[in-house]
Amino acid sequence: MASSASVDDNIESNPLLQDFDVPPFDVVEAKHVRPGIRALLKKLESDLDELEKTVEPSWPKLVEPLEKIVDRLTVVWGIVNHLKAVKDTAELRAAVEEVQPEKVKFQLRVGQSKPIYNAFKAIQESPDWKSLSEARKRIVETQIKEAVLNGVSLEDDKREQFNKIEQELERLSHKFSENVLDATKKFEKLITDKKEIEGLPATSLGLAAQTAVSKGHENATAENGPWMITLDAPCLFAVMQHARNRALREEVYRANITRASSGDLDNTPIINQILKLRMEKARLLNYNNYAEVSMATKMATVDKAEELLEKLRSASWNAAVQDIEDLKSYSKSQGALEADNLSHWDINFWSERLRESKYNINEEELRPYFSLSKVMDGLFKLAKTLFGVDIEPADGLAPVWNKDVRFYCVKDSSGSPIAYFYFDPYSRPSEKREGAWMDEVVSRSRVMSPNGTTPRLPIAHMVCNQTPPFGDKPSLMTFREVETVFHEFGHALQHMLTKQDEGLVAGIRGIEWDAVELPSQFMENWCYHRDTLMSIAKHYETGESLPEEVYLKLLAARTFRAGSLSLRQLRFASVDLELHTKYIPDGSESVFDVDQRVSRKTQVIPPLPEDRFLCGFNHIFAGGYAAGYYSYKWAEVLSADAFSAFEDVGLYNTKAVKETGHKFRETILALGGGKAPSEVFVEFRGREPSPEALLRHNGLLPVAA
Repeated sequence: MASSASVDDNIESNPLLQDFDVPPFDVVEAKHVRPGIRALLKKLESDLDELEKTVEPSWPKLVEPLEKIVDRLTVVWGIVNHLKAVKDTAELRAAVEEVQPEKVKFQLRVGQSKPIYNAFKAIQESPDWKSLSEARKRIVETQIKEAVLNGVSLEDDKREQFNKIEQELERLSHKFSENVLDATKKFEKLITDKKEIEGLPATSLGLAAQTAVSKGHENATAENGPWMITLDAPCLFAVMQHARNRALREEVYRANITRASSGDLDNTPIINQILKLRMEKARLLNYNNYAEVSMATKMATVDKAEELLEKLRSASWNAAVQDIEDLKSYSKSQGALEADNLSHWDINFWSERLRESKYNINEEELRPYFSLSKVMDGLFKLAKTLFGVDIEPADGLAPVWNKDVRFYCVKDSSGSPIAYFYFDPYSRPSEKREGAWMDEVVSRSRVMSPNGTTPRLPIAHMVCNQTPPFGDKPSLMTFREVETVFHEFGHALQHMLTKQDEGLVAGIRGIEWDAVELPSQFMENWCYHRDTLMSIAKHYETGESLPEEVYLKLLAARTFRAGSLSLRQLRFASVDLELHTKYIPDGSESVFDVDQRVSRKTQVIPPLPEDRFLCGFNHIFAGGYAAGYYSYKWAEVLSADAFSAFEDVGLYNTKAVKETGHKFRETILALGGGKAPSEVFVEFRGREPSPEALLRHNGLLPVAA
């Protein structure tokens, strides 16, 4: 008896199972995951049994109890998943890996529930259908479509096969990203001779010395080394852009494009297995290929996506060819021996030199003007101007997982809180995954109301990987990092400023994937807006503003190498579509052959034969972008066009900007997934989207003679 009582006690005190308004991030540990998730699934299983027994085709008897089940799992699993992304440990990994299949099994059971599916069908076929709100119709239609994609219509043995595939895909995608993380961590190069890292800026030397200290070289200093070079993004970019040592650039470049492609961290077999299983899944659901499955829940179709990619590719190609010619002649003028034979590890280095000479802008020299606190102040000021909200620090109101994490409250014009968000800004390579992302903690919801009268308020995560403060220096950002913060904040705004009370389509929920980048990319445009930029670009020591001529150069540099940068994204998007439409697993072509073939049309300098970039392509093998990477470009068209609404009324006409901002808030940020994004866009813009604004912003429109 004693032993079972002690287990029960554990369950009672397990932080994952408590009622909380904000997650107990400070106390959840790996040891809580197995018992916590298992107890939660047991409870939800019985809730689902009850729902299936008592279900009726009505909101209170179907959608509300279903939302409660789905929400609870989303929130609790979200805590665990978030900690795995920002505070990874071997114990946490092992625990997640063990309970993952049980969680997937439960999700499949919900997704394949015939009683729930039939009840949704009954709502759709009932005489009351016409009187349902648009948001409720969208919920019903989406639930029916997703049930079919979840295999609800499959008969026994086929359903069993389908479920096996789903389990295996979930496991493989986790393994894929763990291999990428481990392979990234594995590369370490210690440098003791300062000549070898000539050209690296002071911030990067500081970071490399800090890394060396953490690896046991306790006397390392920025000035005298030793310096530890890694494949962590801030270090990787610094080496590729600034290291004069060509051999070092080549070594780091080769290490990066072959990450997770050999030994026990080899992702090649995982890629093949994932593609094979996705193909099988598509066939089971009566689709020709996995891209069709992916597009079933998106705005685009395979043909439309391919058409857009080709349109952008042909608009970008000549400009990209010219970019390489410019680099050749510039590097030649600088006496570079490699000028006639530029290779991949030369492109970023010479681009950076050309950019410095052409616009006299040095990314590193701009850092002192972009201290994190000033950037956030300017971002919040912009949100107030455009959307009429106030953002205030609320540190201490919610527990956090690291001392650097901030917590903020968003208030409307009457001063009432409407949302909250966490912000975790700095890079922690030993435990935090790379990149930047926004995620939901909880969404706005009437059903999940804490008091039964007002909707539960949304809470978001914003996570970045910037250079941490160093010594008495604050976190100083590159302009690219500034754009990234604006980008993630755009996602967060759509989650937080939603006016949708139906939890299943509130905020970013229920929005087609290829429309989800609209608000984030829209916000990036404001980084080039003079008043916005000048309000954040203040020197952290002297307080002086960024000089006007530097601003004008930044503006001019915006289209620098736009053709090449556009093609880079088009390579990723095209290889993704190709692998999910025409590629035949175990056929005559390998995935790397496909990448080479696609790259011949999308890269002016084709990749090296040994390029294994796909082995690190988390987006499509471990993220949500499978047969969906094109959506960055799709949404860029939407976001550039949305921003052009502000250009049309005059970016310096404050009254008109506020009115247009209000309209953007009431449509794109407010309606969530409760209305089709194509309709939401037309409601805001007054017409269908056009790629013209995107090409114009990128300087890729043929200029009329």
